[in-house]
Amino acid sequence: MMQLTMQLIINGKPRSFDLTSLDVSSFSVSHLVTVLALEGKRLAIECNGEIVPRSQFSEKQLVNGDKLEIVGAVGGG
Repeated sequence: MMQLTMQLIINGKPRSFDLTSLDVSSFSVSHLVTVLALEGKRLAIECNGEIVPRSQFSEKQLVNGDKLEIVGAVGGG
């Protein structure tokens, strides 16, 4: 069986994700948030220079080579 991987640049660092068990076309921002264990956190995500609204995380499909910036909100005073 062929192993499929997706290469993404996240916050300036290359990351590789195993897609063997997934349909490549189903790797969305929402799936990435789950893989990175960031569910429930207040995040801003930019993909290739464009902000991805939280309401579009599940619709925004990622492709090999995408560049993402992920910023988490920090509370406090």
